[in-house]
Amino acid sequence: MGRDELGVTERTRLRRMREKGSHRREDLDAVLAAGWLCHLGVTVDGVPMVVPTAYGVDGDRLYVHGSVASRSLVQAPGSTVCVTVTHVDGLVLARSVFEHGVNYRCAMVYGVPELVTDPEEKLRGLRALTEQSSPGQWEYVRRPSRKELAATSLLALDLTEASVKTRSGPPDDGDSEDAELGLWAGVLPVVTTFGTPVPDPALPEVLAGAVPGHIADRAGRRADVAVPRAAAEAGER
Repeated sequence: MGRDELGVTERTRLRRMREKGSHRREDLDAVLAAGWLCHLGVTVDGVPMVVPTAYGVDGDRLYVHGSVASRSLVQAPGSTVCVTVTHVDGLVLARSVFEHGVNYRCAMVYGVPELVTDPEEKLRGLRALTEQSSPGQWEYVRRPSRKELAATSLLALDLTEASVKTRSGPPDDGDSEDAELGLWAGVLPVVTTFGTPVPDPALPEVLAGAVPGHIADRAGRRADVAVPRAAAEAGER
């Protein structure tokens, strides 16, 4: 098995709707690159907890962060967690309720996260987190101070145990008996786009309208399409 294929485990084995699943690394990379918000599933005091949090990817590692006081992050190292990333692309409206569904792209990653303590990797992981949601922002704003780094927990999860599922296209009942009912069927697309940047009211007037290029260029664009690093740097310049 090479880097192009993800290893199959009991947790990632595709049991239902296998035709919608994938263990290809490029499919996992595509789903992760298109987002920046994940859901981290952990067990805290014997009770399952699912926490929405920002993430970033650097090579073969997925990073999530938070306060050192966060119970979920403090308890996650040493125990298996599950991270999911989902993009909703449309509502599939069929001729029968039974055939209704959702067009989506979803990745599920399992593993035992590592608490990052190496200063260089911690900065690299935080940069990945920042650039995941806002390409170009790491170079634009102030970097974390030592005090801020000490107050931040960063977990790293290897992308070795994962699976992907997607669904696209029209309803599945176009050639069924229900097709004779004379009812409309199809897909209602779901698209999230960035709006016009809103300046902080505390900004002086001279800065309020000076939106950096790497931010201004994203207005009106889809939020689930990754921005190439080179394009972000060009926009900043």
